[in-house]
Amino acid sequence: MNAAPSYVQHLQHVRHVLNENPVTKLAAGLFALFVLLALVGPWIVPYDPLASNSAVALQPPSAAHWFGTDALGRDIFSRTIAATRLDLGIAVSAVGLSFVLGIALGLAAGYFGGWWDLAVTRVSDTIMAFPLFVLAMGIVAALGNTVGNIVLATAIINLPFYVRVARAETNVRREAGFIEAARLSGNGDLRILALHLFPNILPPAMVQVSLNMGWAILNAAGLSFIGLGVRPPEPEWGILVAEGAQFIVSGEWWVSFFPGAVLMLAVFSFNLLGDALRDIFDPRKRT
Repeated sequence: MNAAPSYVQHLQHVRHVLNENPVTKLAAGLFALFVLLALVGPWIVPYDPLASNSAVALQPPSAAHWFGTDALGRDIFSRTIAATRLDLGIAVSAVGLSFVLGIALGLAAGYFGGWWDLAVTRVSDTIMAFPLFVLAMGIVAALGNTVGNIVLATAIINLPFYVRVARAETNVRREAGFIEAARLSGNGDLRILALHLFPNILPPAMVQVSLNMGWAILNAAGLSFIGLGVRPPEPEWGILVAEGAQFIVSGEWWVSFFPGAVLMLAVFSFNLLGDALRDIFDPRKRT
């Protein structure tokens, strides 16, 4: 019999990993839901996220407004769903940028060593010497609170994690037998880095990606909460929580509760996906 195509084998492997643990399957389901909401959310919400109506201001959850309304009469459910695209977009962009740069720098530092290793390590240690959220605050305050600068600040504070993972894994494997065999077969350094070392550092790197996605969402929400993130009236989870914080004492709990709960679920799903991503990308676990 002919062997199944490689993409079919990969799909079977992913299905096997997800079926092994019900919690992982739950996290994958939540992740898929958030991705779907990010893609189609703005078109399926029942109200315009920016439209205000003072006649229904601060209404509790009801059949007409599932999450209630805020002080300007805007539908909180619509604003929470619409915010998914922005928050996930910031997280994916920032983590993707830090992943590409960090893995490339860490691979080069661990493989070539010498002055390159020293320079990359010193830059990484310098970033880690600062409280990361405070560093992100400083970068955004200096450059301006635009979405692009929030992505840049979040990418910078996440960069050392990938540098350290890639450098450590490369240091362990650069003298391994399969690397020596690749050299003897005539492979150049770039080919060895791309085809032999990079696939072997993906499992721990993908766990870090999962964690950093949650941190990136929290970082963007935290910056917005203190007024250094996305500018109102743009719907964003941190802004929604900040707008509702002042009403908790007076009893309008729903204004910040529902956006905060959705934010918590998003971070929760990314944190739980780490083990699954490690198993999916680990070459040794593929059959």
